[in-house]
Amino acid sequence: MNKTELIKKVAEENELTLKQATAVVNSVFNGIMDSLAAREPVSLFGFGNFTCRHREARKGRNPATGKTIKIKASNTPVFKAAKAFKDKVN
Repeated sequence: MNKTELIKKVAEENELTLKQATAVVNSVFNGIMDSLAAREPVSLFGFGNFTCRHREARKGRNPATGKTIKIKASNTPVFKAAKAFKDKVN
């Protein structure tokens, strides 16, 4: 399922127009991204948790040339599925 298909599903299940469903889906995604950008975790009961992890700067290797390169420090979003989510998938 991609974003367009998700929007259509939200519209159908909640009797919304595509425009309204797009606004809802975008609002949810933006809320999650804004919280993670502010280093605040997002916990959705029964679905999972979104957090942000810091990755320190490190050395890596360019596989094409074999040269050592510097990889900058970064923050990476992480999702951990809730037990109910895992149980439904399995």
